[in-house]
Amino acid sequence: MSTTATGLTNTRTDSRVDVQLDCSEMWSLAQQFAYARLIAPSGPGQGTLLAFANVRSRRIAATYARFYLETEDGGKPELKGRYYWMALGAFASKTVACSLEMLRVQSLPTVYMGLARGSLWLFLDLAAWHWYWSMSPGSFTLCESTRSAGNCVPQVREVLAKLPWAKEALPKINQMRGDEFVHEGFELVAQIEQMPRDHMKRSERQFAHLMAIVKHEQNKVLQPLIYEDEDFAFWIKMQRSRWVSWIAPTLEISFAAACKVDDPELKNEAPEGTVLEDYNSRMYWIARAANNFHRMMQKKTIYMEEELIKMTNWVEMNDPPPPVVPAFPL
Repeated sequence: MSTTATGLTNTRTDSRVDVQLDCSEMWSLAQQFAYARLIAPSGPGQGTLLAFANVRSRRIAATYARFYLETEDGGKPELKGRYYWMALGAFASKTVACSLEMLRVQSLPTVYMGLARGSLWLFLDLAAWHWYWSMSPGSFTLCESTRSAGNCVPQVREVLAKLPWAKEALPKINQMRGDEFVHEGFELVAQIEQMPRDHMKRSERQFAHLMAIVKHEQNKVLQPLIYEDEDFAFWIKMQRSRWVSWIAPTLEISFAAACKVDDPELKNEAPEGTVLEDYNSRMYWIARAANNFHRMMQKKTIYMEEELIKMTNWVEMNDPPPPVVPAFPL
């Protein structure tokens, strides 16, 4: 079986070539896109994974924003809005980056590493799905069930195996295979693509798509990957205790590129009593935040998209340079 990936160019000016690729090769390209986005060039044809987790999360937020805005590879501006989860994902990833930049989070290594691990592997999972659909929606349908980390060419499998937490993460997230939520999410993308922007049912489809991908994100990736980790769950539980809660960051998501937001309309705090490591308790809060996000996207579209555009500027953000150590006479 083979699929066609269009848009690959040769070295001749103003020419184009179509290359026949099978499912494994297409998933390899999709996976390569995802991890390459988190690489800093270190020489001709070489690069290293960004070392700072907050910088990775900001690049991830930028990529999510670019997918929503249709400025990413394979984007189609006339279809803006089909990747609705990506807009919420951008705000969420920015929130993670801001948390990772807090000294109080950095003082809790287990929590810090858990957030970094979740941000990285969720991106490697979801970015590949969306990239593939953008490049070849027809073959996506044929190859959807074949996706897994093991179904990539050897070179890509080798890189994946070297990424942080790969050995423990990949089994927990089922090797990045699809599920009923991913399938539903992209069926809804296909429906949204066929609807004019003023169609009365379009926003309903967008929200349904959003919630389908949220369920994959929270149930199939983050729940087994970080919330069921005994050490992470222990520290999350400890943060609810009176003697530790003062150091814990506020559980909230804000709809702005900035870390701090004063306008209560632009942020959603977790309800009192939220048990973050419990899927149902966490989803109650996330569903409320998703509804508020949806309302803001419909009511203040220009503002929300302007904030997403600001985030796209982080797409080439690099690790900060090491501090300069002054020389001392010998």
